[in-house]
Amino acid sequence: MRWMSILLWSGLVLADQYPRQPGVDVRHYTFRVTLNDDNDEIAGETTVALLFVKDGVAEFALDLASAAEGKGMTVSEVTSDKGAVRYAHQAGRLAITPDSAPKAGEVRRFTVRYHGIPAGGLRILKNKYGDRCFFSANWPDLAHQWLPTIDHPYDKATSEFIVTAPARYQVVANGLLQEEIDLADGRRVTHWKQSVPIATWLNTIGVARFASRHFGTAAGVPLQTWVYPQDRDAGIATFEVPSRQAIEFYADHIGPYPYEKLADVQSAGNGGGMEHASAIFFGERSVTGQPAFGLVAHETAHQWFGDSVTEKDWDDVWLSEGFATYFTLLTTEYYQGRDAFVAGLKRSRTNIFTTEKRLPGVAVVQDKPWKGIPNGIVYQKGGWTLHLLRGQIGTEKFWAGIREYYKRYRDSNASTEDFRKVMEQVSGADLGWFFRQWLYRAGSPVVEGGWRYSAASKKIEIELAQTQPGDPYRLPLEVGIAVAGLPGARIEKIVMTAKQQRFEVAADREPASVELDPNTWMLMDAKFAKR
Repeated sequence: MRWMSILLWSGLVLADQYPRQPGVDVRHYTFRVTLNDDNDEIAGETTVALLFVKDGVAEFALDLASAAEGKGMTVSEVTSDKGAVRYAHQAGRLAITPDSAPKAGEVRRFTVRYHGIPAGGLRILKNKYGDRCFFSANWPDLAHQWLPTIDHPYDKATSEFIVTAPARYQVVANGLLQEEIDLADGRRVTHWKQSVPIATWLNTIGVARFASRHFGTAAGVPLQTWVYPQDRDAGIATFEVPSRQAIEFYADHIGPYPYEKLADVQSAGNGGGMEHASAIFFGERSVTGQPAFGLVAHETAHQWFGDSVTEKDWDDVWLSEGFATYFTLLTTEYYQGRDAFVAGLKRSRTNIFTTEKRLPGVAVVQDKPWKGIPNGIVYQKGGWTLHLLRGQIGTEKFWAGIREYYKRYRDSNASTEDFRKVMEQVSGADLGWFFRQWLYRAGSPVVEGGWRYSAASKKIEIELAQTQPGDPYRLPLEVGIAVAGLPGARIEKIVMTAKQQRFEVAADREPASVELDPNTWMLMDAKFAKR
């Protein structure tokens, strides 16, 4: 049976078609994985600790890619604490029948033994130096290509990896290192354990020849770098200062870091970064020897938003990517100043307008299959929406709301509706119109207009028109009025609510200039000049 999670709010229906299982809740995964250098086949043994939240669940399912065309996984056995249980594995779903009817509140453990060559999720390849390595790449829903899981962010669980591999490799994973055992046959067993519940795709391993460096703590968090031995010095320069800065800023402004460590890991097979909980993977080419402030700030922000506070459905992925995008800019504002922050906002705004022309009709929150969701609108406009919210309710209330949102949903899941409610409670403002306008509506406002000075009435006359298709946006705007001989600019506030609108602002003498949105608080494509 396919379960559908539906958000019905203000006339909007958004559906995530992943088959939910309301009768069960995974509490813990133990992933035992064996790797070798002779071929790309892996051997797996996963134990799932499952809480039954309802009586009489006759069957539950794990996601696990089926074998086809030489790749995928073949299941050899499924057992419970009492012995073998019945299962059926087809079309990427492993249906398991408990040996007796479970009762609500009961936790049972099921172990799946399997083998195969991953078609995705775990990359087995050579790095830029020609060395063989293994790096997981589960985002967004590829964990099931090599791990039997509930492969959706709605079901978070603690986890551990017990990896057996040739001893020439080192293994990094989520959480804290528990044990390393060198076997007599030239293999090593490495055991990592993650004690904080995380979404399935955040589970990760990196297996390679590494230079592993521990470089103290920031905000009480142990910091590590794992880079190729050839890039040891470049890795120090690339990661250590940016990581320390990002951790300290976010811990101070949002709340405590949620995990036991933060490792920056150089990885093959991907560009940019991937924010696995407590073990961020960075593309191998990003290790340049120059501090990667923006990239590290973005991926580190995800430890709070996306990893700890995880979206309930992929439709709300802006709660991850939009947040990381804006918090990167906030880090820039804090360490490099307002000018650098505004420059980043303006670059982001230009990217939004370009993307909206390429993808007309696409809003930040979308009702689409996963492959239709990731785009610059989710990242850039999602981030800009947070900036607009900050401008709407004020910086102090914005940060108070962010801290409350993190505190309330830490290590769990949230929706756009949940975020809205928190920000309304903290700010005391009705934000329904704001969320509908900026998150559920496609496109951005286009504003054209100008100003003139009337010496007779001693007023600045401002005429504005919204020329985008559809209804007008509600636009709270600042107007900067500069007068020759006086320092700074006087700021007046107006609110545009119609497609065409005229405003008058008192002024004893003609301004030297009048600027619309002088402090860069509004997302709009604006043309404004003296007439």
